[in-house]
Amino acid sequence: MNGQEQGECSFVLRVCDSLSAFTPDEWNSLSGTSRKESSYNPFISQAFLSSLEESGCVSRRTGWLPQHLRLEDAEGRLLGAVPCYLKSHSQGEYVFDHGWADAFERAGGNYYPKYQASVPFTPATGPRLLHDRSLRPQAVRQALAAGLRQLTAERGVSSAHVTFLPEDELPALTGMGFLHRTDQQFHFINNGYGSYDDFLETLASRKRKALRKERREALGPGISIDWLTGSDLTEAIWDQFFAFYMDTGSRKWGRPYLNREFYSLIGERMADDILLVMAKRDGRYVAGAINFIGSDRLFGRHWGCIEDHPYLHFEVCYHQAIDFAISKGLKIVEAGAQGEHKLARGYVPVTTHSAHYIVHEGFRRAVEDYLERERHEVARLNKALQDHTPFRKTEA
Repeated sequence: MNGQEQGECSFVLRVCDSLSAFTPDEWNSLSGTSRKESSYNPFISQAFLSSLEESGCVSRRTGWLPQHLRLEDAEGRLLGAVPCYLKSHSQGEYVFDHGWADAFERAGGNYYPKYQASVPFTPATGPRLLHDRSLRPQAVRQALAAGLRQLTAERGVSSAHVTFLPEDELPALTGMGFLHRTDQQFHFINNGYGSYDDFLETLASRKRKALRKERREALGPGISIDWLTGSDLTEAIWDQFFAFYMDTGSRKWGRPYLNREFYSLIGERMADDILLVMAKRDGRYVAGAINFIGSDRLFGRHWGCIEDHPYLHFEVCYHQAIDFAISKGLKIVEAGAQGEHKLARGYVPVTTHSAHYIVHEGFRRAVEDYLERERHEVARLNKALQDHTPFRKTEA
């Protein structure tokens, strides 16, 4: 794209069809991308995003064509970036716009392709308008938001969507005409607990007893739990976990998004940022969940099993994640998309955010009206759910 001026700063926005357009040092200079940073998010690391590309999980064939935005100054120095994809469908996003697509196409429009600024297949909040850590973030974010809007108009696509972004990135996007959407997840908040029992002591007595019983019964059939990370993540372990993922993913989604090569790549490049919680019975693993470790939080992603046991899913995905977070001093566990069943297990409702730019004026007005009503409903539901957490009620 052509060079632009913002204040006294001249910059150029380029579109890159691969993360290889950024050197490791360049990418690691951006906010949230480096393990050395206090706000590190593993999903926007070069290791994670490049593994998706090199394994072929994201590509033109899968409907996720990389179109990353690269913001440079006049000398070619990297100022900021957006992980972005040209999409030919709405799968693997977890912010659902299928109804929008159907309505627009019934009216004679073409909803696809569209731009998606996100981490593929990953419903976890993290930076999307990435800025060089030495620069003022707001100026870079405004330039990136303006560039994404301009790119959408120039390329003739219907829309651009920035999903699971932190709330402090919203003003740059809404200031450029993006529409604000909210949704809900459930996160565990570690209030300085020394152990899982310390956490249980904050629950109402009936809820505390129910969770203790649930955990006992999950491990009752001779099942034990292993935490695997770093050098524990051998190719043999990945073979077993991938079998769980394929079995469960095929039943849930029809066609799982990730392939076996992806797991080998992340195991090679970011093993210390990964926790596998694996359940063993009679000397062999029968279920497991993959988690990613950020600077202050644990991100639960997906699980799989080859044997069904009561409560094992809750133990492997939710209780063990709390155990690990408390043991490592992590502040938050993000347990993925949806799932009000997490509430009874100590996870509380949290609002998530996305931003959407719709080119067609009439359609944009219709979506804007819908989103206003949806935001009120999400806020109402979150407030209602806060009243149904398992924690002891305190006197006002």
